[in-house]
Amino acid sequence: MARKFAELRAKMSPEARERSAAWAKAELAKMPLYQLRNAREMTQTRLAEVLEMDQGNISKLEKRTDMYLSTLRSYVEAMGGVLEIRAVFPDGEVKIDLLNKLSA
Repeated sequence: MARKFAELRAKMSPEARERSAAWAKAELAKMPLYQLRNAREMTQTRLAEVLEMDQGNISKLEKRTDMYLSTLRSYVEAMGGVLEIRAVFPDGEVKIDLLNKLSA
C-alpha cells in the first residue's frame, strides 16, 4: 500500500529531515533548463507563446550548453523568475550586477 510522504517524513529524525531538505535544495539548484520548466509546470508550447517563438526553438534552446545571458534571462523571466549571477569564493559570494546593464 502506498504511503503519503508526509507520514514518512513525520517519522524521520530532525537530522534526517534536514539532510533530505538540503539534498532536495541542492538537486533543484543544479536543474537543467527542461527540468526547471517542468518543475514550473510549463510546457514548451506555452513557453514559446510567452517568448513569441516556435516550440522547436525552445527545444533547441534547452539542449544548448552555451547561450547569451540575455536569452537565458528571457527564458527564466518567461517562467516568472529572475536570473541572478553570483561569484562564489571560499570567503563569501558576490552578486554580479551585469544583467541590469543588459536591460538598459
